[in-house]
Amino acid sequence: MSYFSRLVVCSERFGKKHTRRWTMTARITSGQRDRITEFAMAGTRKVVDTMALDIDQAQLVITNGDEFGQIVGDAVRLALTRLSVSQEYANEEVASTWVYPPEYTGPAPIGEQIETLARLYGISPNETMRFVEQVLPTLTLPDGAEGWFAIPSVNAIAARHFMSVTNPHERYCRASVVMFDLLKESRNFHNYREGQIAPDRLHQHARTAMMLERIAAEQQGDILVIPSQFGLRHAGRSVRRGRAVYAKTEFGHGTLAVGSMTLTHPTRFIRWGQLHTDCAGDDFTAVAVEFLRAPVFYFCDGRLWFGTARVGRAGESYGSASGFLPQ
Repeated sequence: MSYFSRLVVCSERFGKKHTRRWTMTARITSGQRDRITEFAMAGTRKVVDTMALDIDQAQLVITNGDEFGQIVGDAVRLALTRLSVSQEYANEEVASTWVYPPEYTGPAPIGEQIETLARLYGISPNETMRFVEQVLPTLTLPDGAEGWFAIPSVNAIAARHFMSVTNPHERYCRASVVMFDLLKESRNFHNYREGQIAPDRLHQHARTAMMLERIAAEQQGDILVIPSQFGLRHAGRSVRRGRAVYAKTEFGHGTLAVGSMTLTHPTRFIRWGQLHTDCAGDDFTAVAVEFLRAPVFYFCDGRLWFGTARVGRAGESYGSASGFLPQ
């Protein structure tokens, strides 16, 4: 894509040098900067013309030029902050004070997460641990990410549990069902969509599928290491509003990712009065016609629940989990 540039990271693996390319957001071009500056100058000139200052008033402004520049700069900064964010579905956002439970103190050490997923899913941690040791120290946590999270590869789960299934949509649904079984074994859990996790109902969102494919091509292990956040970044936003304001390298986490993050972080969902998590990386349909819903994990009545909600629903107690391309 045109807004991605390439970062080359080299590492030693198995005695050979491998070149890894990670996507980063391209910076503003000189032409874009000039156009924005032209708009700012034209706006300032228009205000000066309409103010009809006399010669003495104009001279006072010039005398206080530094302060004038600071005030104008603050106004420009505010305008750039507001206008550089998509206004699509802007009415689907409410103020939220809901946060994570205090027992959840952030992502567990990445090695512990990898070992937990490898044991639960019966997949290999080896390739991923080499990545953590050799490549991860060279990467920077992107803005908006809370830390590094381990996410199992759909193909790795398929190779272990249902090798004969080749359809990628069915593989994803089957992998999600394996995850649900693990949640049931580990805690009080109810799947409100039991029996409906099938390709005609549940799809990975196109952006998420593309981003995960890119990450998997670079990391190649059974478990992927992805900079992520558990929902607080998009608290109070509908799923589609969150998608509209993603950073260039950001994408929604789906059912399998959020469920697996929950397996490695059992204190994330422990009471009602905490932020619940939308799975914006998936689309769901209840009527097999239009995919207008998204999965959600929430805690209620002493148990963790999995269900779905409209992608246009904005609730103060919900926020979409998301990941980022490593940088």
